[in-house]
Amino acid sequence: MIPALGRSNSSSDDRQRVLDATDIVRLIGDHLALRPKGREFVCLCPFHDDHKPSMCVVPHKQIYHCFSCGAGGNAITFVMEYHKMSYGEALKFLAERAGIELTPWRPRRLVGAAGQASGSDEGDEEASETSRSAMLGAAKVAQDFFRAILARPEHGAAARAVLENRGVSPEMVELFQLGAAPDKWDGLVLTISAKSLPIEPYRATGLVKAREQGGGFYDAFRNRVMFPIHNQIGQVIGFGGRRINDADEPKYINSAESAIFDKSTTLYGLYQAAQAIRQSRTAIVTEGYMDTIACHQAGVRNAVATLGTALTAGNARVLRRLCDTVVLLFDGDEAGQRAAERAVEVFFTEPVDVRIAALSSHTDAKDPDELLKREGGREVFDRVVAAAVDPLELLFARIRANIGDAGLSARARVVEEFVARLVDLGIDRVDKVRYQLIIKRLSQIAGVDWETISGAVATRRARTSQRPTPAVEIEAKPLTAPEHLLGCILNDPTLPQTLVEEDSELIDPETFENGAVRSVASCISSLIIDEHTPSLAAVLAATEEVAVQRAATRLASEVDRLTEGSAEKLRRFWASSLDSARAQRRRLKLGPDPSSVVLESVADRLERIRQQRARGPNDQRAIPRPA
Repeated sequence: MIPALGRSNSSSDDRQRVLDATDIVRLIGDHLALRPKGREFVCLCPFHDDHKPSMCVVPHKQIYHCFSCGAGGNAITFVMEYHKMSYGEALKFLAERAGIELTPWRPRRLVGAAGQASGSDEGDEEASETSRSAMLGAAKVAQDFFRAILARPEHGAAARAVLENRGVSPEMVELFQLGAAPDKWDGLVLTISAKSLPIEPYRATGLVKAREQGGGFYDAFRNRVMFPIHNQIGQVIGFGGRRINDADEPKYINSAESAIFDKSTTLYGLYQAAQAIRQSRTAIVTEGYMDTIACHQAGVRNAVATLGTALTAGNARVLRRLCDTVVLLFDGDEAGQRAAERAVEVFFTEPVDVRIAALSSHTDAKDPDELLKREGGREVFDRVVAAAVDPLELLFARIRANIGDAGLSARARVVEEFVARLVDLGIDRVDKVRYQLIIKRLSQIAGVDWETISGAVATRRARTSQRPTPAVEIEAKPLTAPEHLLGCILNDPTLPQTLVEEDSELIDPETFENGAVRSVASCISSLIIDEHTPSLAAVLAATEEVAVQRAATRLASEVDRLTEGSAEKLRRFWASSLDSARAQRRRLKLGPDPSSVVLESVADRLERIRQQRARGPNDQRAIPRPA
């Protein structure tokens, strides 16, 4: 057996205090839209391209588990996986969230996915000048610097004038933590030097740049109003800078992408808007920082902005996990209309209701910021949002206009071009109902029966070499009988007491080929040897390895689903799994024998028992085993 995990009492206590103080439903609910389902909650899994609720959150066990991709664990695991944090970062974040003061960190040994002890790299992670922690720290220092500059009578005067002229209230300045970059080449650089801070994290986040000649560094943002960009938990990960002097180009600049800042999955204002988006089940997407701030100032708190005009597939995935409807509110100019069309392509196959709000159809205002500053602007804004249309309607309207009174050849060409676009957009990934609606609507407009249109789509899809690969769910390998035993123990830690001596090898870690499952078995065995309860919570507390936590939650969740949370069914399932594991052990000891009986799976055995019971107690005919 592998020895129990070594961990100082203080770190174990810290971890347990943090977990006890964290409601996993509330934690995950702050990130994803949860729906109640029986005694659990379900949501779209953020760890794979999920198009149906595959992840469940189990309050009474304080765990989450995805039945498609296998992601799972406790609150710390979720933060580590969702925010790409180290264990130390995740524990610190949850501790601060719960108002818990952690004991000073000390080196310790961890159990890896293969069950081998290894030194923690947490200290190295904290010490590295280019680690995520160091970069987030640099972004926080820069944010404080920019906010201090905005408040200074002289250096912040020009930036304050820009914000006042745009009608930005002090409340919004505080909510979005706006700041100013001074009109100097070395304002931030001098601050870093004065505090004796390492320069590398600031360079890695794009806040400072190296001089090409003469050495040294200079500020990347100069003489600009600064818009901090936050991740979903409020950490500053980047900045946007708007020019103060109209002669400066470009008008807006953003931080370069880095280990903490990914533009394709980041939306401006999401940290401030997430709660309102979840409550309203609707997100309003605007084009820029000022539009989003104007919306919030007018009371529209579910507004966010793209970083530039390009909406990405990553943005779409983030939003569909939070809400049911996305309203795309782009500017009324030509660039805004092109952005809206690109957004249609991004959302085409996503399981979310998308609407396009045409600002130009209700007002002459060029953007939401201008509209909401006007008298009665909020009422007009609400009408614009309420009148938002399905983006496909815009495409169908264009087809109708192109067809007009065209002849047969021209009509056929328009239809073929639109069919080609549907295939390029990924119509083969659209759900069946929506597919039927699109095809039948096109057939009505074109005056062609829908079977012909559907055939044209199939032909085009078969011809094109650029056909998108359909999204598929990840199918996990079925659990074996010994793995079922581990799952039963995690759900009822008293079950190992029923094992006879020769059965102990059934849960011996060495019998499991999968490294993560072997580590789970090792944790269970070590807890039993140390006379501790081998519960799921205890196993999750015994390792910081995500792979091991995933394996443990999967084993427990799969068995819990099979037994429907019933203690009686769990006991029967344990006995059945034990019989199957014993038979498997006997078979392995006998070696391959063509004449031997095929081992009956646990699922087949349970089904045979159900059928026998369904016949009633007076029917003694045996149900045959499967061949």
